[in-house]
Amino acid sequence: MNRSSAQDSGQDSGATSGATSGATSGATSGQDPSSVLRIGDRELAPADVMPLLQRYGMLPALVKEIVIDQAIAALAISPEQLTQALEQFLQANQVTTPEQRQAFLTQRCLTEADLAALAERAHKLQQYKAETWGPKVESHFLQRKASLDRVLYSLIRTRDGGLAQELYFRIQDDGQPFADLARQHSEGQEAQTGGLIGPVELSVPHPTLGRMLSISQPGQLWPPTRVGEWFVVVRLEKFLPARLDEPTRQRLLDELFNAWLTQQVQAALKENASPIAS
Repeated sequence: MNRSSAQDSGQDSGATSGATSGATSGATSGQDPSSVLRIGDRELAPADVMPLLQRYGMLPALVKEIVIDQAIAALAISPEQLTQALEQFLQANQVTTPEQRQAFLTQRCLTEADLAALAERAHKLQQYKAETWGPKVESHFLQRKASLDRVLYSLIRTRDGGLAQELYFRIQDDGQPFADLARQHSEGQEAQTGGLIGPVELSVPHPTLGRMLSISQPGQLWPPTRVGEWFVVVRLEKFLPARLDEPTRQRLLDELFNAWLTQQVQAALKENASPIAS
């Protein structure tokens, strides 16, 4: 079936049904037929919507969804793909039983047709990401790899520089266990794990600490170093280089897409700022 014809037909049917039920409801409840939404004793007219979106900071979210709709409008999906997309959408939202499905629809005021449309949209969006930015993922990965590499390390932090120096020598020269000293003397959450942190990406620790770890060899112990308000003693335990596996590929696709989407939304908001304000 032609998609636009189906939509037009649905809209005509919806308009007819809506007009009939709206007239009946309006006559019964006294609701203004020109209002688009009634919440409690407040009726919202079309002219009220835009100021409220701006007041509550929701306009960027609306623009984002419209930009996405425009981007994926030309993409096609087969009935088989739609069936698969619906299954994936339900799984992603942890909807596994008929009861959960009905509750999902009820809580969101959705019909089965709305549910299918949401699943189709999610599938098309993923397809759009892959087709548009898939060829760029490998180069983006190479640019980001240094911050995606992960490290497992041990840390002792204290505000006492003299104590930090003493602990360093007790580990380095006396061979005392790092974990024991961390539990006794470290002043951060890592004391609970014997100083062990990670694995975490190199972009997670303080930049100074990240640079130290990035040039360390496993087992290398650093003397006390000032990092912000702390004196830290740190030892790299394990270096885990990033790989372009499927989760990382998807993450990078999302990064590229979101950077583009942010630009599009900001441009649209800027373009419409003056007319909306007036």
